[in-house]
Amino acid sequence: MGCVSDKRWESFPDMFSAGLSLKETQDEEKEAKFNAKFPFEKVFPVYAMSLSKPDTDSILNSGRDPIWEAVREEAKLEAEKEPILSSFLYASILAHDCLEQALAFVLANRLQNPTLLATQLMDIFSNVMMHDRDIQRSIRLDVQAFIDRDPACLSYSSALLYLKGYHSLQSYRVAHALWKQGRNVLALALQSRISELQKSERVYYWIMGLVLLLVKQQL
Repeated sequence: MGCVSDKRWESFPDMFSAGLSLKETQDEEKEAKFNAKFPFEKVFPVYAMSLSKPDTDSILNSGRDPIWEAVREEAKLEAEKEPILSSFLYASILAHDCLEQALAFVLANRLQNPTLLATQLMDIFSNVMMHDRDIQRSIRLDVQAFIDRDPACLSYSSALLYLKGYHSLQSYRVAHALWKQGRNVLALALQSRISELQKSERVYYWIMGLVLLLVKQQL
């Protein structure tokens, strides 16, 4: 086994520091690309960033809402690509003035039943969210977290329209706000309806999984 000469040993610190500087440069380039790909992260930092109190007040007070702007732009593009969904996208997103109203519409239509009408639920959800700054911040932080963490979440608008986990989370936020206002019966009614809907969906997916398993065994 060959020995390393004194000159080689002396050059190791320079080589090591050069390697570290190169690695730092590569890390900085990756971070720059990441920030360019996800421009909303500086505005709405995700939970994994270890920022316990992100500054979203300045954004909410500025008159601009990057998340809502992204949702509207995505809905417009989807309506152009899929004209059959244009009415659905208009009623769910484009007809509303802000994220809170659009979310209230989506949740109301998801949770409605013969005794809890969609129009009544929409008024309840909208009234709570439009007057609760904590919920306004949370619905934006939550949708950003879904974008960053869930590979099935393709866009901001898809989280708003289709992800039942996001819907359940925001529904429980509203129910909790109603409970704190002393409207306990209404809060319990919403909680019961959310639980009922989620249970029926779990049963449906369990049955479909069983059917697919039986079909696969027969093939």
